[in-house]
Amino acid sequence: MLDAQTLTQLRTDLGEEGDRVRAQLRDLAGNEFDEGFADTSQVTAERGEIEALSSSLSETLSEIEDALTKFDAGTYGTCESCSQEITKARLEAMPMARLCIECATSKR
Repeated sequence: MLDAQTLTQLRTDLGEEGDRVRAQLRDLAGNEFDEGFADTSQVTAERGEIEALSSSLSETLSEIEDALTKFDAGTYGTCESCSQEITKARLEAMPMARLCIECATSKR
């Protein structure tokens, strides 16, 4: 069972990571491209990279928000597959983990 201090630290870390991801998404949304730029293939490539990064960050933010919702529901740290407790080491390494290591490795 996770102790209160560990839970508090994990929740704080998740909240801070969520703030960092939101800031990165805001920065990406502020990128503007010069439509008159001669190398439109370069602009297209950069837009594609930004869209891919934005999508990845949005997914990460969703995972963070799901983990924080679990804190509120009292289900944080419980494997979504087998309902066993996710180990402290796994949650410290990956605070957004939905599955215990056994279930995560068996799903690959």
